[in-house]
Amino acid sequence: MKKLILISALFISLFTFAQVPQGISYQAIALNGSGSPVVNSNVRVKLSILDSSASGTVLYSETQLKPTNAQGLFNLVIGQGTLVSGAFNTINWGTNSKFLKVEMDAAGGTTYITVGTTQLLSVPYAMAAGSLAGTSANDSILDNRYSNFAFYSNSNGNVYAFNTNTGTWVPQANGNSTIIESDGNFAFYSNVNGYVYVFNKTTGTWISQSDGGGSAASIIGSNGNFAFRSSSTGNVYAFDKNTGTWASQPNGSGTILGSNGNFAFYSNVNGYVYAFNKITGTWIPQSDGGGSVASITASNGSFAYRSSSTGNVYVFNKNTGTWISQTNGGATIIASQTN
Repeated sequence: MKKLILISALFISLFTFAQVPQGISYQAIALNGSGSPVVNSNVRVKLSILDSSASGTVLYSETQLKPTNAQGLFNLVIGQGTLVSGAFNTINWGTNSKFLKVEMDAAGGTTYITVGTTQLLSVPYAMAAGSLAGTSANDSILDNRYSNFAFYSNSNGNVYAFNTNTGTWVPQANGNSTIIESDGNFAFYSNVNGYVYVFNKTTGTWISQSDGGGSAASIIGSNGNFAFRSSSTGNVYAFDKNTGTWASQPNGSGTILGSNGNFAFYSNVNGYVYAFNKITGTWIPQSDGGGSVASITASNGSFAYRSSSTGNVYVFNKNTGTWISQTNGGATIIASQTN
């Protein structure tokens, strides 16, 4: 039996319907003990909503049996599984922090292995608004879902970030007056030590990456994630807000394209196109590059380009984390509407 050790970077979003509660859409990649995807098989997942902390009281728990695809990817909606305990529609999202605990049996049984526990920060807002409709608290939640703040201090050179989830200010030395914001997170390049710093609202900490971009203008943000190219080494770095880590890719180009938390660039060093997938937290290459980053088209976290050498069209699928090719490509790629 395959032993599950983790689910790669969780992708969580909220779907709203006419009534509350609605459910939380959950997508992940199941990996076995060797780090390989658990493909084309049923996995059973146990999901629990905890109150206040990662070891808090279980407010709700359910199980679901779901099939994985050829990449180990599966989807489900929390709140629509087989009930273990509690009631999803009685969870008070407006009080205390909430945490999601994930357990899994990769063989589809009930011998669960704990995958991890993640704090839910922005997910419950629509449900909280529904349970508090008509109150001033409801207005506060809707108006301040990303009301974090940051500033640079001229007196001591620190950058301070205020996190409304914890109600605290968090300082970072070696600051810069140019600060980039994305989805409640902040980033800046330090011209004191050459590092790039990101404030992650999930962990409430600053996370650094050496080998900086050379200027704050080289940092781009997308849905709370950030990316930059190092002017000294040419590496491209992407910060994943879900894991709180940096992922590097050599052979970078000067221009990076961001879309829905994912990033892509064309390397004029080796002719590859690279895409960073926030689900897996990795860079994924495709040979036979497009010849220019300008030829890459983005749509809701996926990317497409036409190879100038072969005429093939390649699409990076954000859901599967793979590149898919099509011969006899046209010169112009039309993308669906970008949200």
